[in-house]
Amino acid sequence: MKKYEEEHYLMENIKDKIYPWVKYELRDSHALNGKNISQKDTPLIAFAGELTVLLVIQRGEDAYEIIKDNMLPPDFDIEQLYYTACENLARDIEFVVSNTWYGGFGIVADGHHEASSLCLQHIWNVCAEKLDDDLVLMVPSKDLVLFAPAKQEEVVGKMIDFGKEAYERSQDRISTELLIFTKDGKELLVYDKMQH
Repeated sequence: MKKYEEEHYLMENIKDKIYPWVKYELRDSHALNGKNISQKDTPLIAFAGELTVLLVIQRGEDAYEIIKDNMLPPDFDIEQLYYTACENLARDIEFVVSNTWYGGFGIVADGHHEASSLCLQHIWNVCAEKLDDDLVLMVPSKDLVLFAPAKQEEVVGKMIDFGKEAYERSQDRISTELLIFTKDGKELLVYDKMQH
């Protein structure tokens, strides 16, 4: 019996419990099988800049298993599964925008899915509209997403310093690369300061 035919991995049994996780380094301290994640056997979805998305199955209140190639039928459409995972994320996880001490903002969720907020364009549309500006984003770790209005350069600078410190302290680091969400284009791109 192939792994994807096992009860534990049947698509109809797991499709409501699949979520996207944004990563740079392929490691995760919380995933059941997250110590060494290999590109060879893990379906990865290219994302913005150096970031990729992998998919996880929630196995318990605080337990997640990373989806490997052998858990999916051979003809499986990984992009379709990504959209399903994003729908699950929007349905099940509450994202709250919080203020930071330096004048920027952060995303608060459940400690596992903060970085996944990057997958939900509507969050960023609303924030960009409310702030009436493009957003500079930083995702230092799995549980920390920071952003600030692009025109507020001093706040962006403080956010970068704070984000770099958080990155150094984190067990589940993601990146110090900056992203920008464009208010008009509604796109998440790598932030190139030279163009702004």
